[in-house]
Amino acid sequence: MNAQRAAEVLWEAWSSGRPLASLPEELRPRDLEEGYVIQRALDDLAGRPVGWKIAATSPAGQRHLGADGPMVGRLYEMQHRPSGSVLSVGAMQMRSAEPEFAFRFGAPVSAGERGALGVDEVLKAVDSLVLAIEVPDSRFADFSAVGVPSLAADAMCGGYFLLGPAIEDWRSLDLAGQAARLTVGGEEVSSGSGAAVLGDPRDALAWMANQVLDHGWDLRQGDIVLTGASAPPIPVHSGDEVVAEFEGLGSLEVRFEA
Repeated sequence: MNAQRAAEVLWEAWSSGRPLASLPEELRPRDLEEGYVIQRALDDLAGRPVGWKIAATSPAGQRHLGADGPMVGRLYEMQHRPSGSVLSVGAMQMRSAEPEFAFRFGAPVSAGERGALGVDEVLKAVDSLVLAIEVPDSRFADFSAVGVPSLAADAMCGGYFLLGPAIEDWRSLDLAGQAARLTVGGEEVSSGSGAAVLGDPRDALAWMANQVLDHGWDLRQGDIVLTGASAPPIPVHSGDEVVAEFEGLGSLEVRFEA
């Protein structure tokens, strides 16, 4: 497997908007670890990395992708949009949106001397909680058919992410019980809470930190981590105005056009 060449094929699909049926057989990762090697090679092509996303944090999400557990994907600066942005659904393969609790690191994180980092150790490096919407996407025309290793190679269905208010005084919050919902045109279409994210967004963050460090990546000051869908993803269409509301904390929005 030529990881750099596989990353180039994915990046060509990403930058051109022309989806792939699959990676060529000789470039196709055979397992999750090979998928992560290709994902890492995207760093040379996709611009400045700014953080991470966790995919498939719920049983429903895992079934959707054909996964048996959560996985991590790189986020790049070119994927970030501010709240209120307008996105075109024309070239999207997944056409969905989900509300997420994100964390921003105020300090770098290093691997623990005694093995896996605990939740409290990871949280010490966190600067703020950030409200977010993820609009995942794929470079594969049928993302459900290509298998988990190829999805991992493709930055784990990375599309756009929108960041809203940063919550400074968040440490005393019950994030597992924190309600989140999506509305379209003012009508609620999806609701849930932080418990949908591996039981608690803090636990999801710690899981992600250990995965990233175990695979030799860095966790840097300023990195953003999207912890997964806190309410079921919704399909989006041209003309939809989607608002993510996090009870008592704030909201952000995105509009879709053709």
